[in-house]
Amino acid sequence: MRMLEDIQVMDRQLLLLLRQSQSWLALRARAVSRTADGHLYVILPLLLSMVSDAGDRLVLATALAFSAERAIYWVLKNTLRRKRPAQALPGFQSTIIASDEFSFPSGHTSAAFLFATLLCLHFGPLALPAYGWAMAVGMSRVYLGVHFPTDTLVGAALGTGLGLAVTGLLA
Repeated sequence: MRMLEDIQVMDRQLLLLLRQSQSWLALRARAVSRTADGHLYVILPLLLSMVSDAGDRLVLATALAFSAERAIYWVLKNTLRRKRPAQALPGFQSTIIASDEFSFPSGHTSAAFLFATLLCLHFGPLALPAYGWAMAVGMSRVYLGVHFPTDTLVGAALGTGLGLAVTGLLA
């Protein structure tokens, strides 16, 4: 239990430190976060399926992976019920209002890393920009004050792991 308490203290300190910075991402965090709202996960695979057989496989992998990811994410979030920073830290104000009540894991980050992993496995050259975008999504969620850093780290691991698992099952 002591280790979990230490992680929570570090998590809170890192959140507050990141919120103090005025980096280029801070100015664009809301726009970056919106890119992971879900439209991209439907549109891009369909567009890629028009030009490549790998795109057809990506459509199937995306549908299966997101079905699993959304179910696991929902169960974790509603079982663990971690309070968001604005509810957990006295006097803390988030920049946006989150779409649901709990913060762990970050669904935006999980979905972004899932999609980046699927893109990497089906279209290798897209890996670097896709993972850069996924990391920016996770950082934006922390900067906007709706997640603690560990929420996004676990979201990234969940999305990446599911992307690898589903692609392995389809191989």
